[in-house]
Amino acid sequence: MSDTKLRELTPEQHRVLREHGTERPGSSPLNHEKRPGEFQCAGCGADLFDASAKFFDTLPGAVETRTDTSHGMVRTEFHCTKCGGHLGHVFNDGPGPTGLRYCTNGCALDFAPKAKE
Repeated sequence: MSDTKLRELTPEQHRVLREHGTERPGSSPLNHEKRPGEFQCAGCGADLFDASAKFFDTLPGAVETRTDTSHGMVRTEFHCTKCGGHLGHVFNDGPGPTGLRYCTNGCALDFAPKAKE
């Protein structure tokens, strides 16, 4: 993490990214984002998802996973490879082709629309 430039976070982003919190379901304006582009880590700016794969596949090497046993459950947490920021949990009940569903905290993301050609 020493070569990663961390961004200033809002209190909610800090709670989610650095303290492994969860935002209120459906509260992110990014839920309705339909433009081509990249979803990025709000903590460091790393590209995480291409908008066309929202949210069933990540970009190669963008995230890492670990087992989360908090709240009396066993889940798979995923976080940003570059800064370690907590992004959410991944489940095996998603759409094809991966069958994965990345349940992502919207406040942990930024969106960079694709430049018009």
